[in-house]
Amino acid sequence: MQLLAKLLALSVVVLALSSPIAGDANCPSLLEVGHYRQSCPAAESIVRATVEGYFSRDPTVTAPLLRLHFHDCFVRGCDGSVLLNTTTTSGPAEKDAMPNQSLDGFYVIDAAKAALESQCPGVVSCADILALVARDAVSLATAGNTGGASLWEVQTGRRDGRVSSAAEAVANLPSSFADFAKLKEQFASKGLNVKDLAILSGAHAIGNSHCASFAKRLYNFTGNGDADPSLDPSYAAALRARCPPQFDNATTVEMVPGSSTSFDTDYYKLVVSRKGLFHSDQALLQDQEAGALVYFLQGSSTQDFVQRFGVSMVRMGRAGVLTGSAGEIRKNCALVN
Repeated sequence: MQLLAKLLALSVVVLALSSPIAGDANCPSLLEVGHYRQSCPAAESIVRATVEGYFSRDPTVTAPLLRLHFHDCFVRGCDGSVLLNTTTTSGPAEKDAMPNQSLDGFYVIDAAKAALESQCPGVVSCADILALVARDAVSLATAGNTGGASLWEVQTGRRDGRVSSAAEAVANLPSSFADFAKLKEQFASKGLNVKDLAILSGAHAIGNSHCASFAKRLYNFTGNGDADPSLDPSYAAALRARCPPQFDNATTVEMVPGSSTSFDTDYYKLVVSRKGLFHSDQALLQDQEAGALVYFLQGSSTQDFVQRFGVSMVRMGRAGVLTGSAGEIRKNCALVN
């Protein structure tokens, strides 16, 4: 464990991930940092100003924005499909799937898109807006990040998909009750490894969760009215007080008690203490490599953690992207053109 920690501490974290990344073989265009430097030079500033405006009024907006990007990339890749509305011809869209019914922050995306359309009509994709707001949200929420400076460079050049399926969302989104083997499989399907899984799980450093996402751990983990043995008993008791057996579906609990708006390493400290809110959080300790990373990160600095998080976010943001002539640039993020 100590040897791995030293190796990790000495590893070089590459933040300047600016080399182009090829999309589908049929799509000659590439993802790159600064894709809109000629077509819409103010694109990233416009998105940033939009996020900052909402954050100044409600700091809790950061977690929903980060979650939107995750939920987009795990279904059909990072193509903005999570933003599409259900229509009479399309069938239920991703946002109407059970795992997505608690998603929030769509209004921020819509506001950013409206501002971009006013400045650069038909240029910036909704998929890229999702990637940018996720970065900006983390930057604003990161403890000690004076002024909320950007913490990693986002590769852009994605185009928007035209298909959104609730059934695909149910099949592809990682469950809060998943064990490690399932999580590893789902992350691998997006080109992400165990290191990415452990680091991106750190997104749970901010935000809240509805009781339904973890109540099974408290009352009926194996179907026999028992509690999840991987959950600290005292923490389980506190959670039961907040979420009684007949809990209100609107009741929420902070992912990190007392720190739901501060992006730091406290999440990993909780997992080590068996106080991860989701079974999928505690599942990280089921694997030697992931567990070693959890122990390393719980003692790491916020700066080091966020650097690593940024690298894995860039990797996730390449999943299943549409580039070139594939897809479209939506005028309204909730509707295909």
